[in-house]
Amino acid sequence: MSIKNTLSAGRPSAKTNKLATLASLADKTSTKRVNFDLSTEQHTKLKVYAAKQGKTVKELLTDFVQGLPSE
Repeated sequence: MSIKNTLSAGRPSAKTNKLATLASLADKTSTKRVNFDLSTEQHTKLKVYAAKQGKTVKELLTDFVQGLPSE
């Protein structure tokens, strides 16, 4: 019977490679969440439009923002 196939005590997060974890965090750009209110009708209109474009609302709005002119 092998010891490697048994359970061990301890926190799994304590066993991670911290350098790899920090490196993966460095690759990500920071983000900001945008929240706003829409009427039910506006929300439905947005969802339907996004679906007809084959996109999610997030993808649709992200594409819109990327298309805005730079100052």
